[in-house]
Amino acid sequence: VQLQASGGGSVQAGGSLRVSCAASGLTFSAFRMAWFRQAPGKEREFVARISGGGVSTLYAGSVKGQYTIPRDNAKNTVTLQMNSLRPEDTAVYYCAAAPSTLQLNEPYPYWGQGTLVTVSS
Repeated sequence: VQLQASGGGSVQAGGSLRVSCAASGLTFSAFRMAWFRQAPGKEREFVARISGGGVSTLYAGSVKGQYTIPRDNAKNTVTLQMNSLRPEDTAVYYCAAAPSTLQLNEPYPYWGQGTLVTVSS
């Protein structure tokens, strides 16, 4: 399984940015996908996840209503659309994949390399 994240960059506060993750080596629709982020000096934290079929989503409270996590199973991609960005959203964003059969409380076994998002005030 390989996950390739892309789309990070710099944006001013209040702006929008989209990061994407392209997956290969897996039956994409059989995996739930998630985004995590790690801000400078902080631990990595969960941001959002989406089920294999795209029906169920879950967001961290800090981004609910601000981010969305659509996926395209035909293209093996998952995206994180980030709106109304704030300086505290600055972080390296990682995509992760887990088989849908894996318990929700188990760690994600597959990770992308991360992409940096910087929000300036």
